Amino acid sequence: MAEVQHWHVTYNDIHNLIRSVTPKIAAEFNPDLMIAIGGGGFFPARVMRTFLRESTVNKTLQIQAIGLSLYEPVQGTTAEQIGKEVVRTQWLGPNAGKLLVGKRNLIVDEVDDTRKTLSYALLELQKDVEAELLNYPESEREALRSATKFAIFVVHNKKKPKLAEIPADTPYFSGADVDDLWLDYPWEATNIEEHDRLAAADKASL
Repeated sequence: MAEVQHWHVTYNDIHNLIRSVTPKIAAEFNPDLMIAIGGGGFFPARVMRTFLRESTVNKTLQIQAIGLSLYEPVQGTTAEQIGKEVVRTQWLGPNAGKLLVGKRNLIVDEVDDTRKTLSYALLELQKDVEAELLNYPESEREALRSATKFAIFVVHNKKKPKLAEIPADTPYFSGADVDDLWLDYPWEATNIEEHDRLAAADKASL
């Protein structure tokens, strides 16, 4: 696999990785809310929701979306920012903290590359929680803070040095740990048949 520069991932690959890891997430974290990082986290979050609802009881499991960009050009950013700064393009709204306080919140993305995006998302969501807690009596804040949890799920974790950290007490789940390859996801393909053909060729090269 180390000789392959690109690794083509199919919808079935992703579906099956999520199916395999969901029981562990349900048992160890049991989320109340899913926060998908767009656009790569949208499909994994929707698939995981189906499996989580089978594994848990009385869970509506709403999916919320945030938009973060690290590698793609965004209006108002400079070329120097691309790949270096995480840019917020969509968030949970002015009352973000209300959605999060007292819940077990699972952040979902497709890949953990440099870890910058995941670290940014976690820290900013935690800031929203702290801002919301100021609206509660001081006597209630610590209990609510303790009840508010975050965890992370990525379909693929690249085995490489990371440029940002995730606190050790934040549960972290990945569908698979992979070498530092360029991962081609099916939602990025314009010709899905050709994409699947290349994915089959990648597997045959192992």
